Amino acid sequence: MTGEDITSFLKANPISVACGALALTLAAGIYFRSDRVPEGEALLDQKATLGERIDANLKNGVQLADQYAAITAARQQIESRLIHPDEIAKNLQFFYKLEADTGTKLIDLRQNVLNGKPGAKGKGYYIPVGYSVSVRGDYIHLLDFLRRLESGQRFCRVQSATVGLTGSTDRDRGNDLTITFGLDLLGQP
Repeated sequence: MTGEDITSFLKANPISVACGALALTLAAGIYFRSDRVPEGEALLDQKATLGERIDANLKNGVQLADQYAAITAARQQIESRLIHPDEIAKNLQFFYKLEADTGTKLIDLRQNVLNGKPGAKGKGYYIPVGYSVSVRGDYIHLLDFLRRLESGQRFCRVQSATVGLTGSTDRDRGNDLTITFGLDLLGQP
């Protein structure tokens, strides 16, 4: 085959020759780019995951302002119920009010040395502030004292309680009991 035969063949079959050349070019391109397919799939998976996360964030972010306001209000409510360990007189007033409301008599009331370690500065951890409380009264009044203590304005956890009869010889005080609590009130450092 000479050069004239090749040119005459190309002129006689231009579409076939063009399709053959295109097929060879595509086959070469696929062969040389086939090693990049796994990279492309990994990139596609990464972009799909990012897109799903952004879509979920958009759906969940609709009520974000309302949820933030609710959490802020709840935090303020919690912090209003906390005590400050260094405000001893104000803290003891809580127990004196319970005494007056329930008709019991406080025998002993002491704030213990702080047994909890405050959190790191700015972290907002809460600490337990321990108290030793001894109260005298009849069974109903002592039960009312305990109920108000546990469900009152402060967060309280009773660690221990000991109930005993009052050592009084007075006939009017024959039904009195004494209860000694070891309890913690939740406080801010």
